[in-house]
Amino acid sequence: MTSVLPSRTEAGAPVAFTDRHIGIGADAQARMLEVVGYDSVEALVETAVPASIHVRPRETSDIPVAATEAEALAELRELATANRSARPLIGLGYYDTFTPSVIARNVLENPSWYTAYTPYQPEISQGRLEALINFQTMVTDLTGLATANASMLDESTAVVEGMLVARRASKAKTDVFLVDIDALPQTKALLHHRAAAVGIRIVETSFAGELPEAFGAFVQYPGATGRIWDFSAVAEAVHAGGGLVVAAADLLALTLLRSPGALGADVAVGTTQRFGVPLGFGGPHAGYMAVRAGLERQLPGRLVGVSQDAVGAPAYRLSLQTREQHIRREKATSNICTAQVLLAVMAAMYAVYHGPDGLRAIATRVAQKADVLASALRSYDLTLVSDAFFDTVRVHVPGRAQDVIDRARERGYQLLWVDDATVGVSVDETTTDADIAAVLDAFGLVAGELPEGEALRGVADALHRDDEYLTHPVFHAHRSETAMMRYLKTLADRDYALDRGMIPLGSCTMKLNAATEMAAVSWPEFSRVHPFAPEADVRGYLEMIEQLERWLAEVTGYDAVSLQPNAGSQGELAGLLAIRGYHLANGDTARTVCLIPSSAHGTNAASAILAGMKVVVVACDEAGNVDLGDLRAKIAQHAAELSALMITYPSTHGVYEHDVLEITQAVHDAGGQVYVDGANLNALLGFARFGDLGGDVSHLNLHKTFAIPHGGGGPGVGPVAAKAHLAPFLPSHPFSQRAEHAGGVFDGGPVSAAPHGSAGILPISWAYVRMMGAEGLRQATAAAVLSANYIAARLREHYPVLYAGEGGLVAHECILDLRPLKEQTGVTVDDVAKRLIDYGFHAPTMSFPVAGTLMVEPTESEDLAELDRFVDAMIAIKQEAVAVAAGQWPADDNPLVNAPHTAETVVVGEWEHPYSRETAVYPVRSLIRGKYWPPVRRIDQAYGDRNLVCSCPPPEAFA
Repeated sequence: MTSVLPSRTEAGAPVAFTDRHIGIGADAQARMLEVVGYDSVEALVETAVPASIHVRPRETSDIPVAATEAEALAELRELATANRSARPLIGLGYYDTFTPSVIARNVLENPSWYTAYTPYQPEISQGRLEALINFQTMVTDLTGLATANASMLDESTAVVEGMLVARRASKAKTDVFLVDIDALPQTKALLHHRAAAVGIRIVETSFAGELPEAFGAFVQYPGATGRIWDFSAVAEAVHAGGGLVVAAADLLALTLLRSPGALGADVAVGTTQRFGVPLGFGGPHAGYMAVRAGLERQLPGRLVGVSQDAVGAPAYRLSLQTREQHIRREKATSNICTAQVLLAVMAAMYAVYHGPDGLRAIATRVAQKADVLASALRSYDLTLVSDAFFDTVRVHVPGRAQDVIDRARERGYQLLWVDDATVGVSVDETTTDADIAAVLDAFGLVAGELPEGEALRGVADALHRDDEYLTHPVFHAHRSETAMMRYLKTLADRDYALDRGMIPLGSCTMKLNAATEMAAVSWPEFSRVHPFAPEADVRGYLEMIEQLERWLAEVTGYDAVSLQPNAGSQGELAGLLAIRGYHLANGDTARTVCLIPSSAHGTNAASAILAGMKVVVVACDEAGNVDLGDLRAKIAQHAAELSALMITYPSTHGVYEHDVLEITQAVHDAGGQVYVDGANLNALLGFARFGDLGGDVSHLNLHKTFAIPHGGGGPGVGPVAAKAHLAPFLPSHPFSQRAEHAGGVFDGGPVSAAPHGSAGILPISWAYVRMMGAEGLRQATAAAVLSANYIAARLREHYPVLYAGEGGLVAHECILDLRPLKEQTGVTVDDVAKRLIDYGFHAPTMSFPVAGTLMVEPTESEDLAELDRFVDAMIAIKQEAVAVAAGQWPADDNPLVNAPHTAETVVVGEWEHPYSRETAVYPVRSLIRGKYWPPVRRIDQAYGDRNLVCSCPPPEAFA
């Protein structure tokens, strides 16, 4: 067997990417092995990973030999040039946009923003949280509703979530949901697919005449055809029947149009893509959701609110729903546990940069361009589908539609083919007079001199907006690039991200997001591509996607991979919907029970509920493994109705279960399918494969195992991988450029708004695999396992390691049990987490999967010095806790309960604590020259929930 970890590249040879990505070299490896008690990494990993599941050596591989960084970029450039450059005027919720350079450079391309984690530790996330509360304020102002969350995955999935909000909040006793016939086609397809699984009947309607009884109604504003209409009478009728109204609204249009809230909408959803977020072949983009007063506790996803810290200063934190609030296992109402933070920040900063006047001016220019186009078309006696529109014009050209589309494409433009007689054109902020002239030429018309257009010419006066919005000073204070640059820098400095130090979060995998991997994301050949562009224009994207699908299939042991799910939760749902579709196709309509271990992440049960399944919990033993006896009993009890088992491997407790093959075989013998949660794939990659464990389907987290950055809580990508018999039920899409994939034809219905989900960030994972190669991926796993066991070995005498497998080894993460510390000293897991901030660390995962514990995952990217710095900090904190127990410091006044300490803490006023200022902020001398200073003290979580404020507070609150 070859060496599992890399030896550093010889002098004079090109530096291998694995040497850059993996933090520990040969010398460090030797020192760590001595601590762990093994002679070699091979012996360590082979002991930790059960022999029964070791992967068989492959004679051939779809994954090429690792490329250098330069070679990978050259190959990506070749793929990029295979995407034909064109001006997308297709619309349907996706528009070209100008990303202000100050935002592109200082947010999208800035590791201070893209390498940060979800703000569960609010004291070190104040910059992101302020940016997100700007986002929420922007959305509430423009939609005219009371409360908005911190972003959704995309518009179509936000509509589905809006439908589910209406269902649980409605008083109507019916399963009917009315859907606007003029809704975006991808949204209608998604609604039909998702509704079928949970017993909702979709009724499409034009809303003319008497409406059937319904628990809710969905309207598109403006419609897919461009039509703008007053839906207030429909809202009144739906409300009279006890239903709720969900409106999908274009935020740029809302700078000119009366808000959905003013027209009677209870819920507004949509996308913020055209607020400076690149098209990216469909994503990632930040969807949004806002609700009227009284529905804020029904909101799925994350909600940022204002609270106060230990000295009463205002501070931001996640309100009401931390990630488990709406992931309540079998009581779940949503499986969303993520957001699109990085993209939400970009959209919010677009509004901050332009302000209300700038946004209104952009919207006015767009509407004027659409009017110029429409007027010219009418002047040649062409008929429009609607005379009231914002940016979209649909034109009747009987028998000529394809000819117009082809002529436009020859001129470098992509228009929308609606049917043989109808063409759609959607303009945006990048559209010029030359573009309008070229489009008219495609219709066979001579443009001549174009007149000045009139914005919203055919729209009724009652629908013109007359109220103010974005009045908060933040949307008026940063007009110059200097001011904007400094504002973004100020916010970034308040946060802790990977560019500062290790983020040792168990179950979250905060590994290096290499700059070379990120480079292609900003290339226009990838970033300015419409998701519904014709196949001939996106051959480079399709080739890259097919390669990545094949590579992921190989390393997981599956036959097919769909990259459409744009979050891990959506990948889970897609996998379970595939299982549902498979059983239905076989006539097994009674198979609806999903077995889930008690240790599983809440999204597992939530996804099962949304896939129309009934959750039955399986017990775990004291070691954290699935209780085989209880599993067999549950299988026997539900044999005729068993649909699936969901397990995480290695387990949620960070242990390789030896009985996994016996577990999966028992399920298969009973006619069920096995879903292996891919959250911990980075502990397995190269050594074992889900498909060989008996898995039928899995989701993968590209934002964990395959190097896509977390972006402060999003974007993520959650591909779903399956065996051949489930492949036909993987996600399809009405606008897919190809029905065929490397693993077959997918026909399972969409789970995302775009055919390939968040395709714009797939070059990151492509580059990661291409530069690591199969052997590099294996080395990364070995390094992660070695690092986790090194931390466990060094800390075991200070904090019990809660679970371990063969030889006392853990997988890629370890759980430190702090409950004995609390019993002995009174110091809580919260105290330790906050004190780690004073030592310059983001805390590990708190109280998951066991309350009162810390789950630590170092990843393969950290070097030995950083691992030791963390271990030393944890040992020092233990000693501080012992000092509290010994009476050296009072239980209610010590460095732990008062943590974290701000600069103001030690500078302003008299120091009255029984420990020194130095102990408070410089517990180790290495911090003196490079300390991260938290901007606020410990935040009062309960205060923020009792006093719910989820929009920008006035400036005087910070005085």
